[in-house]
Amino acid sequence: MGNVAALHERIAEVVPDRECIVAGPSRSTWGEVTERTRRLASVLGKHGLGIHGGALDGEPWESPHDHVALYLYNAPEYLEGMLGAWKARCASVNINYRYVATELLYVLRDSRAQAVIVGGSFTETLAEILPELPELRLVLQVDDGSGAELMRGAVDYEQALADAEPTPPRDLSPDDRYILYTGGTTGMPKGVLWRQEDFLAGCIGVTAPADELVAAAPRRARLRSLACAPFMHGAAHWNALSTWMAGGTVVLPDDPTRFDPADIVATIEREEAASLQIVGDAFARPLLAEVDRRTAAGNPADLSSLRFLLSGGAILSATAKAALVDAVPGLRIVDVLGSSETGRQAVGDGAGTFTPEASAAVVSEDRTRILAQDDHEMGWLAQQGHVPLGYLGDPDKTRATFPVIDGVRYAVAGDRVRWDDRGNLVFFGRDSVTINTGGEKVFAEEVEQAITSHPAVEDALVVGRPNPKWGQEVVAVVALRAAADQPPDDELSAHCRHTIAGYKVPKAFVWADKIERSPSGKPDYAWARGLVTG
Repeated sequence: MGNVAALHERIAEVVPDRECIVAGPSRSTWGEVTERTRRLASVLGKHGLGIHGGALDGEPWESPHDHVALYLYNAPEYLEGMLGAWKARCASVNINYRYVATELLYVLRDSRAQAVIVGGSFTETLAEILPELPELRLVLQVDDGSGAELMRGAVDYEQALADAEPTPPRDLSPDDRYILYTGGTTGMPKGVLWRQEDFLAGCIGVTAPADELVAAAPRRARLRSLACAPFMHGAAHWNALSTWMAGGTVVLPDDPTRFDPADIVATIEREEAASLQIVGDAFARPLLAEVDRRTAAGNPADLSSLRFLLSGGAILSATAKAALVDAVPGLRIVDVLGSSETGRQAVGDGAGTFTPEASAAVVSEDRTRILAQDDHEMGWLAQQGHVPLGYLGDPDKTRATFPVIDGVRYAVAGDRVRWDDRGNLVFFGRDSVTINTGGEKVFAEEVEQAITSHPAVEDALVVGRPNPKWGQEVVAVVALRAAADQPPDDELSAHCRHTIAGYKVPKAFVWADKIERSPSGKPDYAWARGLVTG
């Protein structure tokens, strides 16, 4: 059955004693996670939460489920919250823990959340807006080590589970919804609605029959995946759920509040992680620096257990890719191109070229035609087949993002691409960060790759700055590698001209101590624009 919770239940039957979640000293087996998530489902059901808001075959922007918001750092309770919600026939909602009160209020209202599972670290922000959430029926508070007192009206998470019955789930359906809220890079955050069966196939690549998955699980004892990025973003929990669908173990770093390269390397060694999930160069470069530091200190890191590295959500450059393989011989790198609205669409080579999935397509600028592979016109990356239903509560954006072309429904998230001569996709970047200079479109990520290939550059963001003649001019904010000498601007310009056209080369370079990024590694372009225009 194409339902995550149902598949997890079946796999747990054949590997009940295998570790399912490892978080520092906390270790839970598959059997224990199954029992705890059944108890959580009972808690939600006791408060009247489940499926009763409409039909599973209703409008594509409608959800028949009650929604459970997850407002936590990476922790076992986050993944338990997803599974437990689904077992109760609810749908979980990811919350960005960096939101201030007004942003949090927007997402909780937009998602019509009836329950919140909140870490103690975030109770103060939640408390600010509780009076404005009359539909909220239940707040479950997780002890995340912050020492926060139980907030007024909340129920202690562990106590609630202890008092509940571990009742097996019933009537789980492949049509049950999976909801993923976007980060808001193209407007206000929106909840992307997927059928669970389409989510399994389109986002985490699970298409095999349930019996095959269950039969293969006992052979996957060494599959231990370490997620660096926060579960509040799709790439991280997709990786975790993919690991589970293979019968593996999800491993978390010791410190879930920040990205600490030393913590990641030490966790790989201690837990013998076979797979690592990162977010492009923003994570790869600090990890490589930590490996170099350990080597220089006479204590080289033992990463011999690592077999796979998965990257998504940001560019993983060819230079970083080569350095990773050099540091971990035999490492297989999977650089995934995808989005909340499309799932996985292509696998990259580290140089901006991606091998498309069979379900990927390129649609024309006006979104009315499908471009053939011998048509090198720039268009939009699109997905067909296993695609979302729509945006929660928004029929207009649903129709715009999921157009029907020649009778086929596509998902078009906003990434600009074209076909090359070999039938691969050349990726230019998200249209929302395109710079229009003198009528020419410049894609920020393409220029960033050119800059960060310079050996002295650690990281870079490229933005547009107002220019009276050209409308906008290209400007780069650049961070230097540790112990490197800052190259002259003309040297960096000349370096860029080897790989990009002259009009794309930044007109100015602004040097910063560090490039600001989100906990998931995604670039903070608003910060960069403020720096270059302020």
